Amino acid sequence: MNAKVEKALNEQIHAEFFSFYLYLSVAAYFTAHHLDGFAHWMRIQAQEEFGHAMKLFDYLAERGGTVELMALDGPQKEWDSPSVAIEAVLNHERHISQRINEIVDLATAQNDHATTVMLHWYVNEQVEEEATADTLFHQVKMVEDSPHGLLMIDRELAGRPAPVATGTEAQ
Repeated sequence: MNAKVEKALNEQIHAEFFSFYLYLSVAAYFTAHHLDGFAHWMRIQAQEEFGHAMKLFDYLAERGGTVELMALDGPQKEWDSPSVAIEAVLNHERHISQRINEIVDLATAQNDHATTVMLHWYVNEQVEEEATADTLFHQVKMVEDSPHGLLMIDRELAGRPAPVATGTEAQ
């Protein structure tokens, strides 16, 4: 595997694990503010981010690369409001999308077709991640001054099903 691509994939593994940490931190924030539906949604999202990191981890190992885990900084713990917390998530997803696009460009430039194809899954996933975070952000902004509206969204988010463990999540 090309050394530049290997380095970029290791950095993305780190970024995905940070995403996992960030979502858990946002979940803790919502738990502390008694918005258990939001917390539930964020915990499930954290599981997805962990899966994204492991998918890259497994891919890198399968290609004969060396996985290099890096220390994670602690994520932010407090936000001024639920909408600010969701906006942080949205901005983070946009950042991750940019990173993925840069790695696709790098893999393409290095003629690493296998990595380019594998990363197409991430490109598509990021479209969904950004759209979901954007919708949630705008919904929370609409009801920002309405505790009843916030509780309605909280109740809706509580219904998000947890992923079914199949043993192949990181595949």
